[in-house]
Amino acid sequence: MQALDFSDRPPRTRKPATRLVFPLGLTVAITSAALAGPQSDHYIDDRSSPERVIISLYNAVNRQEYLRAWSYFNPETGPPLATFTEGYTGTAQVELRTEGAAGSIHAMVPLVLKATDTDGSRKVFTGCYHLTQVQPAAQTTLPFRPILIDDGRLEESDTPFPEAMGQCDTP
Repeated sequence: MQALDFSDRPPRTRKPATRLVFPLGLTVAITSAALAGPQSDHYIDDRSSPERVIISLYNAVNRQEYLRAWSYFNPETGPPLATFTEGYTGTAQVELRTEGAAGSIHAMVPLVLKATDTDGSRKVFTGCYHLTQVQPAAQTTLPFRPILIDDGRLEESDTPFPEAMGQCDTP
């Protein structure tokens, strides 16, 4: 695993950024309670809700579209693109399960990932993504700011995937 550290970014006005950990040696495939139907590698770019942004993020990783995956992060607070891309070197598969989002402008999405390494070994990661969006009705100048991931963290867990729970710290 490789940890991505957001601390080299400018300070934020709300809670300081945490570490975002991505599994190394893993290619990502997505399933989710929020994603109806069977596993799919179809293109998904849905920024209509915080949970759909996370699903879209891992869809991009699954398709090895790392620039698109990185684009879901706020460029001012997210990881550098090169570091983000390196975090997925050798990725084989990740299964996503989200726990639902709280809020609409500032949201936290707890999640659980099951990562399968290229050698077939599996690991479970739990964590949380923090997302924000400027109220759409209040946006009157270009560019329009969609829902973006501000920060997040993933940590390896010993709990089996079906029982594992993503946890978000309250702001």
